[in-house]
Amino acid sequence: MGLAQIGVPGLIIILVIVLILFGPKKLPEVGGAVGKTLSEFKKSTKGIMDEEEDSKNVEKKTDGL
Repeated sequence: MGLAQIGVPGLIIILVIVLILFGPKKLPEVGGAVGKTLSEFKKSTKGIMDEEEDSKNVEKKTDGL
């Protein structure tokens, strides 16, 4: 069971819980922080994947010599 299987009702419940915990004034700040965190995670993951791909390309070039 992954994150993709939560569905709309699950997301609504999560949003209501976050709204209760942090209040309506803090909700935009929490959303912004989550967005920044996810974008940084994507950047780092992409960087790791690019490094792995580059190392595979170097190995292929050295094997062909």
